[in-house]
Amino acid sequence: MKEQYKRDPNPDKINLIVGTYKDGEGQTPVFRAVKRAEMRILKEETTKNYLSIEGMPEYATAVQYLIFGAEHEIVQEQRAVTAHTPGGTGALRIAGEFLKRIRGNGVRVWLSDPTWPNHGPIFKASGLPVERYPYFDPQSQALAFEELISALGNIPERDIVLFHGCCHNPTGFDPTAEQWREIVEVIRRRNLFPLIDFAYQGLGSGLRDDVEGILTLCRSGSELMIASSFSKNFGLYNERVGALTVVTPTAEVAHAALGHVKKCIRSCYSNPPAHGAKIVTTVLDSPSLRAGWKREVTEMRQRIHRMRRLFVEKLEEKGVEQDFSFIESQRGMFSYSGLTSDQVQLLREEHSIYILGSGRINIAGINESNVDRLCEAIASVV
Repeated sequence: MKEQYKRDPNPDKINLIVGTYKDGEGQTPVFRAVKRAEMRILKEETTKNYLSIEGMPEYATAVQYLIFGAEHEIVQEQRAVTAHTPGGTGALRIAGEFLKRIRGNGVRVWLSDPTWPNHGPIFKASGLPVERYPYFDPQSQALAFEELISALGNIPERDIVLFHGCCHNPTGFDPTAEQWREIVEVIRRRNLFPLIDFAYQGLGSGLRDDVEGILTLCRSGSELMIASSFSKNFGLYNERVGALTVVTPTAEVAHAALGHVKKCIRSCYSNPPAHGAKIVTTVLDSPSLRAGWKREVTEMRQRIHRMRRLFVEKLEEKGVEQDFSFIESQRGMFSYSGLTSDQVQLLREEHSIYILGSGRINIAGINESNVDRLCEAIASVV
């Protein structure tokens, strides 16, 4: 579909399939804090030598502080280890390799239905069978929570369950704080292993609020893994900056886990790239750069929220009777719009508007310049 979009000669074509953030002018900008960090790095850098297998220790510390906070018991008791990976995808692949080695044959990975399309191939490539648990109810356009809890209660012990830390891709619906607590109770009762895909910290409700589900999972003595990505909240798409954090019951177990993670990394990509991790570390370790970065993340989040609200208002203004108000309650860049595959095809063929067949829309691809044309086209197909 990306190739179809590129070939489309319509000067007013609209791309809502892309998985990157777009600003009001339709560009994917470089963060101001990132540019300043890069200038500092280039001035001070003295070597291009290899990093260690797990990456820079200061990067690992910065990642853990961002997730848990410096004072969290997991950090204070050194119950977590973090390895620098090539993007969140790299973190998920190393997690798959690690879990295959440690958990052995017969263990499966359970993914939400629906989920990011690349999740299945990543874990299958690691040799892990993939299953699905219900997550979204298309009739009510909401989280299918009762079905989710019932399904978790029937997953075999020791299996792995992947959750989205926040801003669920593709639906935009996240569990509430109370629902996360119920999920944790089932996980404990069934002895399941949580793996968290955490790609959108800061784009839902805020940098700290978006960690709520993860911190609920991280009760005393918990074991889990977190795959972080800094593509979206730092705009570092082509730098491929990610991290895999393993949370264990004790510091001794954490140290042992890191040894296994390093073996997986060594046979996969040997050691990670440096530049993107240096940017993240420089920004997070500098009070002034960190403050500027937080403002930029807030600007992104607020623009996405404004576009959700504007999208719903314009659909109503254009006379669309179908209720799209649920879009305002979703979080993050993506929305399950409720558009059918036939409607999506008409939008592409008759209006040069590109949306995935599932109806998933990248809300960040909407702006004040294209929203009227977009909503007029949707009105014509629904």
